[in-house]
Amino acid sequence: MVKGRSAPDFWLLASILGLLTIGIIMVYSAGSVLAFHDYGDSFYFVKRQLLFAVLGLIAMFFTMNLDYRVLKKYAKPLLLVCFALLVIVLIPGIGVVRGGARSWLGISSFGIQPSEFMKLGMILFLSYWLSKEDHRITHFTKGLLPPLGVIGLAFGLIMLQPDLGTGTVMLGASLLIVFTAGAKIRHLAGLAALGAAGFVGLIVAAPYRLQRITAFLDPWSDPLGAGYQIIQSLYAIGPGGLAGLGLGMSRQKYSYVPEPQTDFIFSILAEELGFIGGLLVLMLFLILIWRGMRVAMTVDDMFGSLLAVGIVGMVGVQVVINIGVVIGLMPVTGITLPLISYGGSSLTLMLTALGILLNLSRYAR
Repeated sequence: MVKGRSAPDFWLLASILGLLTIGIIMVYSAGSVLAFHDYGDSFYFVKRQLLFAVLGLIAMFFTMNLDYRVLKKYAKPLLLVCFALLVIVLIPGIGVVRGGARSWLGISSFGIQPSEFMKLGMILFLSYWLSKEDHRITHFTKGLLPPLGVIGLAFGLIMLQPDLGTGTVMLGASLLIVFTAGAKIRHLAGLAALGAAGFVGLIVAAPYRLQRITAFLDPWSDPLGAGYQIIQSLYAIGPGGLAGLGLGMSRQKYSYVPEPQTDFIFSILAEELGFIGGLLVLMLFLILIWRGMRVAMTVDDMFGSLLAVGIVGMVGVQVVINIGVVIGLMPVTGITLPLISYGGSSLTLMLTALGILLNLSRYAR
């Protein structure tokens, strides 16, 4: 039986608001030069970020105070809507192509990214499905394959855009839920081997992905091509030193680092705020993940526990991939840093999901 609500976890809330505040400051600092060059307004990106932050905070306040058990009723319909959006975005003339991927729906510069909705929709659905008493996750064909089939279908539709980064985050968070629900390790290990083979196939099938892999291994072999992003990112991080060059003093944001306000915002942050600033951001993410996992372990029902695991997994996987790319430990995948990077639907959906996590913290022991 679920006990009455208390106040949301203070440290969890503080880490979310701290990261959001740093993100707004850095979106202005990292994106002001590009914003002025492209739009004639240095505040273009930060004004939009503030708008979506306000919308996200309203959504977070709503989901933080809504009884999370109500979400069970909407798990299936929301997943169907997410699948419909993933199909619609693939239709030429409807889906908007940005950065080589048909992953947006919208008009002009305003748009939504259906794959972002799918991340949260899949987490909600799997948490509901795997928490049912009659679900036998330890049975391979009747218990494990059905949810994996749903996950695989969503991943396949996201890869048709293609959007490997978002697909990987959705896949990682989903498999974490499946593992936590009690799936047998030998089943997951066998599927992991098949998945690794499929992952290699995806890389080989698209030459640009293979170029990113080779650039990751030796970016200086093609410094003006596939290795350019990683090299410029490292050129930003290196001079930052211990305390950084100072807020607003980045040199690499002057059209050297690609997407300085989104995918590579952490490299500009490290350049301007140094090791201390980067460590502060990482510590805030660690606090968020620590408190989130504490919620998952202490909430009283299975649905809430799996939901917390999925949301924390979504944040954690995305942070690891983004920062891994920025510091040259992973191939470039094109994924934002949660709460820090510039983004509309990604920021709003992230705050909505974290509102659910704060909600769950109100029922934790």
